Amino acid sequence: MNKDSKAAIWAVVHEEREALARDLEALPAAQWDIGSLCPGWDIHDVLAHLSDSATTTRLGFIRGMVSAGFDFDKDNDRGVERARRAEPLETLQGFRDVARLTSTPPAALATRLVEAFVHGEDIRRPLGMRGGYPAAFVAQGLDYQVRTSTKMGGGKELAAGFKLVATDTDFECGAGPAVRGPAIALLLAVSGRAPGYEELAGPGSRDFLQRVVGEAREH
Repeated sequence: MNKDSKAAIWAVVHEEREALARDLEALPAAQWDIGSLCPGWDIHDVLAHLSDSATTTRLGFIRGMVSAGFDFDKDNDRGVERARRAEPLETLQGFRDVARLTSTPPAALATRLVEAFVHGEDIRRPLGMRGGYPAAFVAQGLDYQVRTSTKMGGGKELAAGFKLVATDTDFECGAGPAVRGPAIALLLAVSGRAPGYEELAGPGSRDFLQRVVGEAREH
C-alpha cells in the first residue's frame, strides 16, 4: 500500500472517530448502558474499546496478548477496563483525545476501517442512529473481511458460497446465490452482525442472513 492510500485511510478513520464523538456528546446518561450490537458490551464499553484500540501499537498489542495468555477476548476486556472512566463523558473526552492517532496493531490497515465502521454501527444502531460512511472505503473493509477467517476476526466462512454485491459502490465478490445491499450492511453481516432483512436482497439473502444469525448465536 502506497503512502497516499495509507493517508486516505487514516483521514477516513479520523473523520469517523470524530463523527462518532459528535453523535454521542449529547447522549442522555441512561442510554450509555444500552446493549450494543457487540455481544456482552454496552454503548459505554464499545466506546472505551475504541479509545483503547486507538492507542494500541504493534509492540503493545503483542505484550498485551502475551499477558492475556493469547486470549483475544481477555485482552479486549482489559483494554475496556483501561479506557472506561467512571463517567461516560469522561470516556468520551478520552476518545476525543486519541481520535487523531495513527497507532495500529500488527494487522492490515484495512482493519482500522472495519473497526471504525462496524463498532460505529455497534453503537449507533441500538440508539436509533445511522452513520454516513463513505461506501468506497466501506468496500475496502468488506474486501478484507471476506478474505479473512472468522478465527482472525474476519468473515470468510460467513461469505462462502454467496456472491456479495454492493449496491452503493463498485464491489462484488464470491460465487453462488447473489446477496445485494449497501456496503455497510454487507460489512456488518460478514462481521457477525445481522442487518435488517429489508437491507439485503437477492436470491441468497435469506439463507445468508440465517447463517449470520446462527454464527452470532454461537458466540
